[in-house]
Amino acid sequence: MKISFTQKLAFTAIGALLAITSCKNSPFPGYEKSESGLYSKFYKQDEKGVKPKEGDVVKVIMSYSVSRNGKDSILFDSKKNPNGSGSIEFPLGKTTFKGSFEEALGTMSVGDSASFIISADSVYFKTFMVKELPAYITKGSNLIFEAKLEKITSKEEVEKEQQKKMDEQKAMMEEAKNAEPKALAKYLEDNKITVKPTASGLYYVEKTKGKGGKPVAGDTVKVNYTGRLLDGKVFDTSVESVAKEAGMFDERRPYEPIAFPLGKQQVIAGWEEALALMTPGTKALIVLPSSIAYGEQNAGPIPPYSSLVFEVELVSIKHPSK
Repeated sequence: MKISFTQKLAFTAIGALLAITSCKNSPFPGYEKSESGLYSKFYKQDEKGVKPKEGDVVKVIMSYSVSRNGKDSILFDSKKNPNGSGSIEFPLGKTTFKGSFEEALGTMSVGDSASFIISADSVYFKTFMVKELPAYITKGSNLIFEAKLEKITSKEEVEKEQQKKMDEQKAMMEEAKNAEPKALAKYLEDNKITVKPTASGLYYVEKTKGKGGKPVAGDTVKVNYTGRLLDGKVFDTSVESVAKEAGMFDERRPYEPIAFPLGKQQVIAGWEEALALMTPGTKALIVLPSSIAYGEQNAGPIPPYSSLVFEVELVSIKHPSK
């Protein structure tokens, strides 16, 4: 069917009318208003591309700003992200209100870039969950979001990767658990430690004998210590000279005996047991299997299932006031 010149003019007029009507629906020039009230302006759009859904992880270059005194003030810009990537990655959450930024991202495909105008009141109260607006946000104002969608990782892919990491971590933990007894036995043999362990597995080697009574639960003990891994690496100490020699001196902390009440579980079980065997002035070497140390925890420089070696000095005992 051929279209006459008159028909072409008619179609052109209808198109112009629709465009005018669309603009009338939006008080912001260049922005289109959706049924939910979201105002959007696409700079680049792949309408047929895959869109992210709730639970997918999105990687976005984005910023948002607010208009104040006729000028836009940027409140956030991912290009200033400390990681230096220029983008941020996060799971796309459930839409917190009609016309939200979550909804806006759900309209984008990878490679799309767009601008969105969204109610500041709704963003702060319903998305950020604040009780009152910040001083720099005027009630009834709007935020302008600029976004470019760089990547979508499906919820299923994320869950699969998380499960893989969990399986790998479980295997590593099992390997460390199985390796501990052998490593501990080697340390005892190499250092000629022949004392019998207590029922808990504690190896207690007295180096200097003290005087007086032993502490009991409720007493406050003051202790100097140096903690090492089985390979000799110092991971903590209360002795300044040891810290400096080990290259771990921290001028922000005091190097002095620490004080704590015995029997209150403020220290690891191996310490509680060993200190109860000591008198003031006693110095001892104690070797703790992980079961009475930090167990399967990754405690900073201490890997899971690590046997530990401590040089401990009981400086003093303070009995509770009656």
